[in-house]
Amino acid sequence: MTRLVMKFGGTSMADLERIRRAARLVAAEVDAGHNVAVVVSAMSGKTNELVAWTDGAGKPTGKAIEGDDEYDVVVASGEQVTAGLLSMVLRNMGYDAISMMGWQVPIITSDIHGKARILDIPPAKLETALDAGQIVVVPGFQGVTESGRITTLGRGGSDTSAVAVAAAVKAIRCDIYTDVDGVYTTDPRVESKARRLKKISFEEMLEMASLGAKVLQTRSVELAMGQRMPVRVLSSFVEPGENIDQGTIVCDEDEIVEKHIISGVAFSRDEAKITLLGLPNKVGVSAAVFSKLAAANINVDMIVQSEKRSGDYANQLFTVGRRDAQAAADIMNAAKDELGYDTLKVDENVAKVSIVGVGMRSHTGVAETMFRALSDKGINIQVISTSEIKISVLIDEAYTELAVRALHAAYGLDKIGV
Repeated sequence: MTRLVMKFGGTSMADLERIRRAARLVAAEVDAGHNVAVVVSAMSGKTNELVAWTDGAGKPTGKAIEGDDEYDVVVASGEQVTAGLLSMVLRNMGYDAISMMGWQVPIITSDIHGKARILDIPPAKLETALDAGQIVVVPGFQGVTESGRITTLGRGGSDTSAVAVAAAVKAIRCDIYTDVDGVYTTDPRVESKARRLKKISFEEMLEMASLGAKVLQTRSVELAMGQRMPVRVLSSFVEPGENIDQGTIVCDEDEIVEKHIISGVAFSRDEAKITLLGLPNKVGVSAAVFSKLAAANINVDMIVQSEKRSGDYANQLFTVGRRDAQAAADIMNAAKDELGYDTLKVDENVAKVSIVGVGMRSHTGVAETMFRALSDKGINIQVISTSEIKISVLIDEAYTELAVRALHAAYGLDKIGV
């Protein structure tokens, strides 16, 4: 019998009725002849509640101690509850189900509490249970160190747990059940003409996830790509047998027959632009700037440097997440004398809009189409960055939705699947 891993997110586990619907979807796969492992998130909103409790028990500032192992003990409990409840519902339906906590599997992780990384999943216990016909329900988001302490993987970690479990047991696929019925060409709440993609490559999905698409967590896509584990994204808000053609398969590019030049438009409003004016244009200055940010764990995205007319000085611009803007500015201000720049500017009213598609590798004119579409709408481009299958631009945040709709139309994404 083939093995299948199913993962249900927080909205799919939000209450007992939704847990019962998830159980019916699991039962249908078992009845179809699969040996099934299930990975579950906590009930929607529960992790936030648990984090708030740890904040209350933390420092006088109201924040939990970073890296505290007891923080992980508390916040990992939400998934333990849903794993037990789903197992109980399945048993009451007549199926042989058993929950296995992260430490029981075991899902062995690094010891960086609050943002651990999976190191290994010995498959023996899972495979023994699956081969015996049991449905194994595993809490996502959690693991255990080699010394036996509970860890959590960071927000969105349940997706990563599911892909890792699927790889460990050599499943045919990992099905991610969520509140949408697949991956769309862009956010349907912004563009009503957005179309569901039947298939998307690992590389495209990774770019879209990192650029702001919320369907899959970036680390889970990285893991799926590395393990060549097909992932299907589909809705849990259906009954077994409904919408059989729903969902999006994330897979190798070679498995996609109908390739598109551009597969999607992604956007992120979580951006801030920091500009250093009059920075000395000499060897080692950029290294000094970005080493200070790296030391503070501040991730930098877009970077542009241009020489001033004299050539002795340059203007340097880079973007960070909006939540890191003040910290980045403080670091630059503290190092002003060392770095030798004249003026620091911070702009949080910006957004990043990106087009993604493997077709860029073999088609010309993709960038021209993007820039022309934005120009026709009077949208000024502040920064441009590119990769092999992506072009991103930084624009005024007020024009985000207009830009997304213009680009969606310019590349004919509303015609996909028609």
